[in-house]
Amino acid sequence: MLTAVVRQPATTINQCELTYMERVPISPEAALSEHAAYSLALNALGVRVVALPALAAYPDSVFTEDVAVVLDEVALLTRPGADSRRGEVAEMATTLARYRPLRSLTAPATLEGGDVLRIGRRIFVGQSTRTNAEGVRQLRALAEPFGYSVTPVSVPGALHLKTAATALDEHTLIANTSWLDLEPFEGMDVLAAPPEEPWGANVLAVGEARLVNAACPRTLDLLAHAGYAVQPIDLTEFAKAEAGLTCLSLVFRTAARPSNATPGGT
Repeated sequence: MLTAVVRQPATTINQCELTYMERVPISPEAALSEHAAYSLALNALGVRVVALPALAAYPDSVFTEDVAVVLDEVALLTRPGADSRRGEVAEMATTLARYRPLRSLTAPATLEGGDVLRIGRRIFVGQSTRTNAEGVRQLRALAEPFGYSVTPVSVPGALHLKTAATALDEHTLIANTSWLDLEPFEGMDVLAAPPEEPWGANVLAVGEARLVNAACPRTLDLLAHAGYAVQPIDLTEFAKAEAGLTCLSLVFRTAARPSNATPGGT
């Protein structure tokens, strides 16, 4: 069964970090409504949604994906590249400890979960403004003993790797081809996001459904014509915070704490 850990948006969301976008007002009330609809959509698809309370001290804390990388065997607590977000990690640790043994990234590493794209036993890690080479190295040291491969990906044009590309299935990506280096994905099929919808490449796969930003109708049509079951989700307010569908939840398969979760140290 899939579990998704979400956190209600903070009333302080207008103070969120921005890298590539100009700041425009975000309605906290509308964001809360969008977040509730997003959670309901996940639940309707059979996902167990674990909803955490808002954290006014952390304007970006609604973006739960960034503070951890959850593998089948272990969860890695990240060290966000934005200083203002580092307090979010401890707020997530207690919840994740119910599901996985925990490990932690250490300085000078930085890594955010939005830069981590897992496709089966392959993990692609965006080297962005939020994730550095030491973050990739520490993730590799943790993951490779469990049988994962870890491959860095240059992301010169986007906040995170998953802003620029997400997996539609184990063989197919949707990507904004101008925002990242596709060479590490050699051998995979790539659907190019429509140029007029650069944010359309962030798609959340849940079972047979593919959740797509409702503001990207051409992307919805592209995926529907490719045979995917698409579902539009309104992200009007969260888009103002450079957010996509994946960053609003930390999704993983529910599993008992595995007895073999020892490689990688503490």
